[in-house]
Amino acid sequence: MNKIIDAHIHLDQYTDKAIRKMQSDDTIEHIITVSMDKASSIRNLQLSRTFSSVHTAFGFHPEQPIRGESYFADLFDWIRNHQTEMIAIGEVGLPHYERLKDPKSYPLEPYLEILEQFILLAKELQKPIVLHCIYEEAPLALDLLEKHSYMAAQFHWFKGSNSTLERMMSNGCYLSFTPDIHYEHDIQLIARNYPLHRIMAETDGPWPFEGLFRNMETTPAMIHQSIEKIAQLKEITTAQSYKQVLVNTKTFFAL
Repeated sequence: MNKIIDAHIHLDQYTDKAIRKMQSDDTIEHIITVSMDKASSIRNLQLSRTFSSVHTAFGFHPEQPIRGESYFADLFDWIRNHQTEMIAIGEVGLPHYERLKDPKSYPLEPYLEILEQFILLAKELQKPIVLHCIYEEAPLALDLLEKHSYMAAQFHWFKGSNSTLERMMSNGCYLSFTPDIHYEHDIQLIARNYPLHRIMAETDGPWPFEGLFRNMETTPAMIHQSIEKIAQLKEITTAQSYKQVLVNTKTFFAL
């Protein structure tokens, strides 16, 4: 039986019924659930305590209005107090889509300051960091990672330039691919060129997908098709793809 790990999902946004159904799938070895804010972190912590296959990351998703200093001071204290029960810092990063819609409401500077604090926290706690930094925001994140000599980073659902990808490669960063690897040509090119031993698979559920996944609820089971697509793009056997992606994910998250 080929085992899979969903390296990035918002499990707290699913119903209890849907989560229980995931637990009944014997092929799903681990689920890494990322958090949107403190409330999301608390819910994910509860899920990780309930289900042995669920591991949680704590963070603050950047595609939302920034909060004040006291909010983040409280969140960082809470994370430190629960560090033994978390697998990573995440999801954190820099806004892209919201900033495109309303640049004045999403100035980069405060988000960069918070991201740097999260990187320092990850380094302090020696936990990997799960990043939402795409397109032109990714080099800014790399600047901060390099500044603090901490490269235990997963760029999830990355889209960006070849020069940025080369920087990621040289720094040993990991990329995780969603089911859109089946139908997005740009994503396929990235997967084809990125080192196999730095690749993971994710769903970013409950985010919906197109192609053969149109009108389907996003679940970790979709990763089976992603693993097969990675094998095709890398011109390796499906068994090799399953094995390497599983090893990569366990290595990154210290599972």
